[in-house]
Amino acid sequence: MLQLNKINHIAIICSDYQKSKTFYTTILGLTIIQEIYREERQSYKLDLALNGDYVIELFSFPNPPKRPSGPEAAGMRHLAFEVNDIQKTRDFLVYQSITAEAIRIDEFTQKSFFFIADPDNLPVEFYEK
Repeated sequence: MLQLNKINHIAIICSDYQKSKTFYTTILGLTIIQEIYREERQSYKLDLALNGDYVIELFSFPNPPKRPSGPEAAGMRHLAFEVNDIQKTRDFLVYQSITAEAIRIDEFTQKSFFFIADPDNLPVEFYEK
């Protein structure tokens, strides 16, 4: 039987590299492991960590296609981060001029959560521990 250990990383393609790099590092606080410019692809590859663990591979490509629709499109629905204090997290993001949905309660777990969008409108969820 196949045995998976953990998710190694999530790859995200962005349309504005500097804007997305700032969002994921300055706003969300992920740390840079390495940044590579691949001349042959005219593409950056930015490896990002959360608490020392490699989690996101951020790519830039010239003129990538737009996301087809909201979070109900086929494919990855959203990226979710666990947080200790949902209200403090939302307040911080709003202070950073990020539009945040109202905090809701998951009907099955009774945990609090809310969504924002990254610079390319990828839904990002924050879910209380």
